[in-house]
Amino acid sequence: MTTSDPISDMLTRIRNASRMQHDVVEMPDAKLKDSIAQVLKDEGYIGDFEVKEGEGVEKTLSIKLKYNDEEEVIKGIKRVSKPSKRVYVSSDEIPQVLGGLGTSVLSTSHGVTTGKAAKEEGVGGELLLEVW
Repeated sequence: MTTSDPISDMLTRIRNASRMQHDVVEMPDAKLKDSIAQVLKDEGYIGDFEVKEGEGVEKTLSIKLKYNDEEEVIKGIKRVSKPSKRVYVSSDEIPQVLGGLGTSVLSTSHGVTTGKAAKEEGVGGELLLEVW
């Protein structure tokens, strides 16, 4: 099944699986989803991820969720830029999430990165999501 917004689908799957205390969540794979998963892993929101080969050209992204004392690490995850309304920010307009306790994820000319890293590099881009 195709979705009009695969990133929102990814975030919804992560949110739902996390709330239900699942260990792993699986979804169709894409390069952008791999990049987002790498940022989430680097920031400590997920345990690990891997791309599994499926039948034919079907690949599956498998994300291992992370918990602290049976409480989910990802308290909230929100899609900011949508297909119907793209949100672009310059390096000085990158928002802080929960006063610096959360992370914003941007798609920049240097790849998918956190808001903090984009600010340090002096680049802006499309504000994909916020996680806390």
